[in-house]
Amino acid sequence: MLQEFPPQRRPSEPLGTGASVVFLCEDSLALYREFRSRGVEARSRPSVGNGLWVVPLTDPDGYRLEFSSPTDAPEDTEFEEPE
Repeated sequence: MLQEFPPQRRPSEPLGTGASVVFLCEDSLALYREFRSRGVEARSRPSVGNGLWVVPLTDPDGYRLEFSSPTDAPEDTEFEEPE
């Protein structure tokens, strides 16, 4: 899925403003752990929205990337690493 807004990007806004690329995958939390092991930080902690775990990242060009996978966890649950 590709989402884009606002209709006109202002020159003062960085490349990627208003665009998101969402990848539906089998296990976004496994990807989150893999990203972290390689030093890639998420924009925020993974959370549940619309029945999906959502892992939000930003690529080097400033585009928003989200990796999502189905879950039965309650809406707005935030992921916590087991200790």
